[in-house]
Amino acid sequence: MEKYLINPNHKIAVISKDIYGHFSEHLGRNIYEGIYVGEDSDIPNKNGMRTDVISALKEMGVPVLRWPGGCFADEYHWMDGIGSKENRKKIINTHWGGVVENNSFGTHEFFELCDQLGCDAYINGNVGSGSVREMSEWVEYMEFDGTSPMAELRKKNGREKPWTIKYFGVGNENWGCGGNMEPEFYGNEFNKYNTFVRDYAGRGHIYRIASGPNKTDYNWTEGVMKVSHRHMNGLALHYYTVPGGWGDHGFATEFDDDKYLETIIDAYGIDDCINHHLSVMDKYDREHKVDLVIDEWGTWYNVEPGTNPGFLYQQNTIRDAMVAGLTLNIFNKHADRISMANIAQMVNVLQSVILTDGEKMIKTPTYHVFKMFKPHQNANLLSSYITTDFISRGGDKIPSLIESASEKDGVITSTIANVSLTESKEIKCQVADTDVKDVKAEIITGKKEDHNTFEDPENVITQEFTEFTKSSDGFTAKLPPLSVVSFAIK
Repeated sequence: MEKYLINPNHKIAVISKDIYGHFSEHLGRNIYEGIYVGEDSDIPNKNGMRTDVISALKEMGVPVLRWPGGCFADEYHWMDGIGSKENRKKIINTHWGGVVENNSFGTHEFFELCDQLGCDAYINGNVGSGSVREMSEWVEYMEFDGTSPMAELRKKNGREKPWTIKYFGVGNENWGCGGNMEPEFYGNEFNKYNTFVRDYAGRGHIYRIASGPNKTDYNWTEGVMKVSHRHMNGLALHYYTVPGGWGDHGFATEFDDDKYLETIIDAYGIDDCINHHLSVMDKYDREHKVDLVIDEWGTWYNVEPGTNPGFLYQQNTIRDAMVAGLTLNIFNKHADRISMANIAQMVNVLQSVILTDGEKMIKTPTYHVFKMFKPHQNANLLSSYITTDFISRGGDKIPSLIESASEKDGVITSTIANVSLTESKEIKCQVADTDVKDVKAEIITGKKEDHNTFEDPENVITQEFTEFTKSSDGFTAKLPPLSVVSFAIK
C-alpha cells in the first residue's frame, strides 16, 4: 500500500486560477462554428456565441482566455476586425488551412465572449508582421478611458467604455512562425514593442508576456532572459505532447499500449522541462520577478481522417484525460512560479474540452478533468507526498501516481492520476494534525481509447467514487488503472 501524506500546516503558494486557462486561435473550427456562429444562425446563440458551448464552459470554469493566436497572432491586423462586418477585410489564413478569414470575429466579439464566460482577457499582439504603432494603438483602443483617436474610434464602433486587458503577449513563437528570430534579436524587439504597451492612468498594470521557448530550447530562454528580463512579467513556454515526434503522430483513438506509454512519458517530461527553464531564468532573475507562463500545452496527434489537415481536429480519449490530470497536478506543484497556463485549444482543435458538429456538442474527457480540478483554482497549495512505483518504456520511467493537494474554505482537494495501464493502486492517505470528518470523491476512468462521440456523448463522464474508507486522519483507497480521482476532505 502506498503512503500519501498531506500537510495542511504547510501552505506553499496560492494556485492561480489562471493555471486553468484556455486558448482560442483562429484555427479550423475553433472560433467559427465552435464558439461563434453569428447572430443570424439557427444554432441558439447570444450575440453570435453558441449558448450550449458557453453554458458548458461556464460550468467547467474558464478563468482566462488567450486570443487571437498562436501563429495567427503574428499575421493578425486588428483593424481588419472592427467596424461593420460587411466592410471587414477578408484575408487568407495562411497558417491554418489556407481558408478565407472574414474577420467577423474581432476585438469586440472577443470581449463579448469573455463577458459571457466571465473570464479575463489575454491578448496576443503581432510582432512578426506588425508594427510598434499598430500594437500601441490596439492597446489604446482597448484600454484608454478618455479622448484620443483610438478611444473615439472604439466609441464610434459601439463601445463607450474601455475593456480590461489582464495579460498581453508581445509576439508568439518568434523563434518560428512569428519571424524565425534569434533569441537576442527577439529580446531587443520585445523591449522595443513592450515600451509602447502603455499602462494608462487609472487603468492598472497590463501583465506583459515575452515569447518564450519551444519545449526544451533552453538556449532561447537564456538569450531572451539575458536581454529582456527587466522588462517582462512572464515568459511563455510551449510544450506539446507529440508521440512519435513531428512526423506521424498516430491517431487520437487508434493506439497501442506502447504508444500510450510514449505519450504519457512525454507528457510527464514537462516537469523536468519546467525545472530546467526555471534554473536558467534564475540566473538573471534571482528575486523571481518573472513568472513562467505555459500558454500552449496539450496533445498533438494526426488529424481525424477526412478532415482538413490545417484544422488540427482530433478526438479526445481517456489517454488525454491522463495527460490533463498529470499535467495539471504538475502545474499545481509549481504554483509558486507559474502564473498562467492555457491548454491548446478550447473547441475542435488539438486537446479540446469541447467538440461540435453542427448543432451537436460533446464534452471530452479532458473537459471532465478540468471541471474536476476546478476547486484548486485560487486555493492554497499544500505540501504533499505520495510513494509510488514507476512505469517505464525503454530507458524512460515516470511515477504511476501523480498528485497535488490544496485547501480553500476549509476543504482540502486532493487530485491523483493513476497513469498505469493495468495496475490498481492502494493508497493510505494521512492528513497531518487533522480530524477528518467527511470524505467525498469522484472519478474519471475507462479503457485507454474510450471517448465520447456525437452518437454516445456520455460514454466517458465523471462518476462518484466509493472505493475508499474514511479514517480519523484520512482515508484508504484503491485507485483503478487509467483513472483520475478527486477527493474532497473536510
